[in-house]
Order: sequence, then structure tokens, then C-alpha cells
Amino acid sequence: MTTWVFPGQGSQNKGMGANLFNEFSDLVAKSDDILGYSIKTLCLEDPHRQLNKTQYTQPALYIVNALSYFKKLRETNGKQPDFVAGHSLGEYNALLATGGVDFVTGLKLVKKRGELMSRAKEGAMAAVLNCSAEKIREILKENELSTIDVANYNAPAQIVISGSKDDINRAAAFFEKFDKVRYIPLNVSAAFHSRYMRPIQKEFEEFLKEIRFSELKIPLIANIHARPYLQSDIISNLATQLSQPVQWVNSIRYLIDRGENTFEEIGPGDVLTKLIIGIRRETLAIANHELATSKPSKSINTQTAPISKPNITVHSIGNQSFKEDYGLKYAYVTGAMVKGIASKALVVKMGKAGLMGYFGTGGLKLPLIEEAIQFIQRELNENQAYGMNFLHNLDNPQQEEDTIDLFLKYGVTNIEASAFIQVTPALVRYRLKGLRRDAEGKVFSIHKVLAKLSRPEVAQVFLSPPPAGILKKLLQTQQISQEEVTLSKAMPMADDICVEADSGGHTDRGIISVLLPSIIRQRDEMMKKYQYTKTIRVGAAGGIGTPEAAATAFILGADFVLTGSINQCTVEADTSHTVKDILQTLNVQDTDYAPAGDMFELGAKVQVVRKGLFFPARANKLYDLYRQYYSLEEIDEKTKKQIQEKYFQRSFDEVYEETKAHYSKTQPDLIEKAKHNPKQKMALIFKWYFVHSMRLARQGHLEQKVNYQIHCGSAMGAFNQWVKGTALENWQNRHVDEIAEKLMQETSTLLNQRFKTFLNN
Repeated sequence: MTTWVFPGQGSQNKGMGANLFNEFSDLVAKSDDILGYSIKTLCLEDPHRQLNKTQYTQPALYIVNALSYFKKLRETNGKQPDFVAGHSLGEYNALLATGGVDFVTGLKLVKKRGELMSRAKEGAMAAVLNCSAEKIREILKENELSTIDVANYNAPAQIVISGSKDDINRAAAFFEKFDKVRYIPLNVSAAFHSRYMRPIQKEFEEFLKEIRFSELKIPLIANIHARPYLQSDIISNLATQLSQPVQWVNSIRYLIDRGENTFEEIGPGDVLTKLIIGIRRETLAIANHELATSKPSKSINTQTAPISKPNITVHSIGNQSFKEDYGLKYAYVTGAMVKGIASKALVVKMGKAGLMGYFGTGGLKLPLIEEAIQFIQRELNENQAYGMNFLHNLDNPQQEEDTIDLFLKYGVTNIEASAFIQVTPALVRYRLKGLRRDAEGKVFSIHKVLAKLSRPEVAQVFLSPPPAGILKKLLQTQQISQEEVTLSKAMPMADDICVEADSGGHTDRGIISVLLPSIIRQRDEMMKKYQYTKTIRVGAAGGIGTPEAAATAFILGADFVLTGSINQCTVEADTSHTVKDILQTLNVQDTDYAPAGDMFELGAKVQVVRKGLFFPARANKLYDLYRQYYSLEEIDEKTKKQIQEKYFQRSFDEVYEETKAHYSKTQPDLIEKAKHNPKQKMALIFKWYFVHSMRLARQGHLEQKVNYQIHCGSAMGAFNQWVKGTALENWQNRHVDEIAEKLMQETSTLLNQRFKTFLNN
């Protein structure tokens, strides 16, 4: 196999392209028209000393790389390589070589890219030689250099860091005290391939959306994840590349792992050639060391290949089909939180980052849900994913039907089904609408369902085809077709199962290490029973707020992870600043269990914040009274006075009038029952407190802070401890996409470290 690699910024030199400009004079003329200056004069003479300025370097290097590529094609009679890759800017030449853009379009892209990057100021970069990535991160953390990111993984012993100018200068002393480690500040004007590029990344992404990309004809290895591009990811890959590290080591290792591979550098200099030699040498040394030190076992064939060093990247974690189906760069999603706390802004933020979040529809009226859908669809393009929560409504099935009608009206294709015990007609109708066979005859649904659950018996329902009784009813009422009924027998109710361990909100207090393997086995049994053509993915949620927790889930076999509690303490979450101030102070022991307002009579529990709040104790008191007494009149006067004055801060009569006004429009039968059933009336009055306490928290009423109901799991406290002493300690610096990035990146690092330790032992 052959791979052509294209160099990036740093390979430019005065005189480059001297033997190319005359040979490709037509392309040079087009370049001059686009740039407004002579590219030949710039490269060969550089009269104004502009060649090393970013806005000039990038177009110049792209052009020389491209002309070198065209010359190579002439020399090989048009024979193309098996793979292409480019380092940073060079990725645009790789995109040209694979057919994604033509020469002119590529030049316009790098011209814009160079102009935007030249505007970024106040940053700096440095190369660290003879120091591993793990050691670099350790040094940065120990010395509280939280403003510095790793920018380039160029070779095992050559890593570039990027960050604020002051900290890059300050970091030199911490690295230089180690023998053999060399610290070399780079002559650049900004912190490239770091978080500091995000402001221009957004502008560049909008520019990219105006470009029409052609079909990729050769596998192109992406800088950001060291794996081949997907056609649908071109825009997100190119935009994200600005703020993410160049994974050059993992890219070359990926190509080496494909088999015997010849690398050829296309462009000026031999920077990449030298890096590849170093990566090859390091990879061979590791393999030889492991072969020499491996201990044969009597039960193992000693002629088999040695165990190789783990090469876990952030993009190799999780289930690949999960990422492909939803168009995600990581096997990571954010879950819904009621009342729109998982807000439309949060969902959009995730979508634009190449990830997915589910909007929290629970407790919202249809016009607000509709407005959220419109906003999300307006802000995201068709390649950016989003989902909507679909919450089971035991008391009001019509609410389910109306919500599904809304989803179908707006073409919502991804939902998170939660709080279901059995599937309902509305959910089945959504799943079956548009059911069809693909070109290979396999049944598929355009409506993807992720079922969040914590019990095997509920998993059984979603791992099975739709119930016959519901199908019959829907067919009789002409809500589905006979063909959809027939096809549904080969289709489970869910594409994905998310196993929810002990978490914020509703919880069965499950343990992930017990639940997840059990339901994975259950999935395997159901796959065998029904002979589904596509594997149902099983993910994990609950307690995930640190790399250790996420790594545990993936080791247990999770196809993806879903985070919840930690996302409500971010800029994008739609709750009050007061709540976020409380959340960022929590430790792992600062939550408790209280009755769930929507399942009050059943005694279901939710996990909530207890630190500094009276809600858990007061909510449990109300439930105890409900269980003990048949009516309000039976409760002693002292207790009734305490509830009305301290808990409610209004009379029972005032609460009941407000409750009647609410339910008379939506569920008048509840009020009618309460007229004849004192216990039902007591339940409605007590349940008002649960709605009221959530409203107080979301609106941030300081005078009633003690009554806040804040759904939250212990993951929040664990997250706070993890980010303590960093910029993320303050919630005003927390963004859902950056949390996802940091959590997944550090999870991959942790997994590599743990497996390396395991192999060494």
C-alpha cells in the first residue's frame, strides 16, 4: 500500500516551488487572481518578508503542495495512492487529492482559514521534545497550567503545546528541569489547535457551509481522530481541526496497522518523512520489547503475535455504528432534563460540536416544545444531530399522542424514551411511521428510539417487537398500515438501550457494574431470539462525571455513555444562576432521595440536592403524611400550620384553588375524583409543592432557597472534585461541548494508562 502525506505550516521555505510555477502556469494565474498578489514572487523572492505570516504561509504552502501533487500524478500516469493524509494545513491538500474539492475551492478555503487564524492573537506555542504526552499532561496539571492544551502529537518524542503567552513562557522552567527534555518556544502569533481557536472556528464553520464538497474517492485520515473521513463529517472535521490537536502519531500508527505501507511526502521539505521514521522506529521498538518480555503460558500458543501496546483514541472508544447512525464524532450524548433544563441552547451547542443532546420536554406545554424544535432546526444543519425527550405520561395519555404528532409534524427522527414501564400506542406509532426496507431488503425505521431504563423487565419490552395488541388497535384506527405491521415483526422497539444506574431525578438506585452486563446479556439473548439484522446498542448513564466513571462503563461493555447531572451546571443549562452556584459546590455525599412529584402516590423516588436545602426532608414528610392519613382533616393542627406557613407559605385552600385552575383545562377528571375522595384531594395539594419547589429553583427565588428541588446525582460532586483548581471549577466557564471533549479525551488517556499498567504486570 502507498500513502501520500502533505506537510503543513513550518515546511515553507523561500525558494519552494521553483521548478513548478512555470510547468503549471494556468493554475498559478488562477491563484494570483484569487489572492491578489503573485504567488511565484512570494515563494521565490519574498520581497516583503511575508512568507512566514500565517495569512500568506497557508495559501503559499497549499499551492506548492498542490502543484507537487499534480506533478506526481503526471509522473505516475495518474496512479493514485491507497490513502492520503495531511498535517494540519496539509489536510486540505489531502482533501484535494481525494476529490473532495478542486484546486480553486481548496485555495479559497485555506485563504479564508489563514486570514481567520492570523486574527487570533495573544497566544503562543512550544515544542516539547523527549517527553511523553502523559508526562506533559502531568507536569501541566501539577503546576496549575490549566490554560495550556496539547496542540500536536507529532511524534512519540515531539509534542507541541499551545496556550496563553504568559503560561507558555512560564512552563519552560518546569520542563527544562528534567534531563534530556528540550523546550522550544515556536515563532507563531497565536495558540493554534487549542481552545483559543474556537471563536474563529465558528466563523470558519459558517464559511464551510457555503462550500459544496464532492465525493471522497480515497480514504483520507483525519487529523482530529486518526481515522478515515466520513463524507458527512467533512465540514465538522475541517472546522474542529482548528481547535483540536493534530493526532499525527495515531494517524501514522493507524496506517501502519493496515499492513505494509510506503509513505511519500508530497510538498516542500521532509518534515513529515522524518516524523514517520521516528513513529515507525518507536512502534517497532515497542513490539520488539513486548515480544522479548512476554511470558509464554502453557495454555497459549507461543507462536501467536505478541499483545500490542494499547492505542486507544477518543474516536476508537464506543460503538462505531452508534456514531455513524447519529453522525457523531464520539460515543457520547447528553440526556434530557425536565422543564427544558436540557435547553435548546444546550442541544444546539452539542449539535454544532458534532455531538448530540436531547431536549428536556418533561413538564413543558406543547407550544414551548414546538418553539424549541423550530429553534433547534433553524440553528443546526441537516448533518448536525439533535434529539427530543419523550417522557411517559401515566396520567395523561393524550399528552403523549399530542407530543408524537408534534414530532412527526416537524420530522424529529431521534427521541429519548424515558420513564416507560410498558410501551404505549403513541410510542409504537412513532416507531412504525415510515418503516421500510433498504436496498438489501433489511427493515429499518427512520425514527430512532433510545430507551433510557433501569430494569430488565423494561429492557425486555424495548428489545422486543411492538406488542400485537397495540398493533391491532392502531391498524383498526388506521393510524398505521398493514405493511408497517408486517415489517414491525422484524424490528425491536428501540435502536439503543441506555442503562441508567443511580442518577439524578428518577432512580431505581441501580449499580452500573451489576445492571449493564446483565442487560447486555439480555440484549444478546433477544438478538438471537428475534434474529434482528442490526445489533441493538447498549449504553450507560448514571454517575458519569469523571474519566474514571466513563472508562468503567466502556470497560463493562457500554457502546456509548450519556451524561446528565453535570450538564445542568453549565452556561447552556436553562436553570437559575443560584442553582448553578449551589451545584458547583457539591461533593459526592451532598444528595438525598425524595418522593417524585409526578409519581407521588406510588412512592417513586428522585435523587436531589440536600446541601443547604430543606426540600428532601419536607418532601419525605409530606409523603409520610399521605401514607398515614386519609384526609387533611385527620392531620394535627400543629403539623398543618407548619406545612402551610413554612413549606407552602400559603393556605391549603389557596393551593387547591390554584391546582383546580390548572387541571380543569387538562385533566378535569382528577378534580372530579378529588371532590369525592379526600385522599385524592390531599395528594393533589401535596403534589403542588413539588411543582412549586422546581419552579422556585429554576427561577432562582432567593427568599425561598431552602425549598429548591434540584434533581442531581452524585456525579456532580465527583465532577467538581475532578475539575477543582482548573478553569472549569467555576460554572461560568463550563460549556457542555467542552465538558464532553475533556471527559472523552481524558477517558481515552486513562484507558491507555490502565491497559499499559495491566500489560506490564
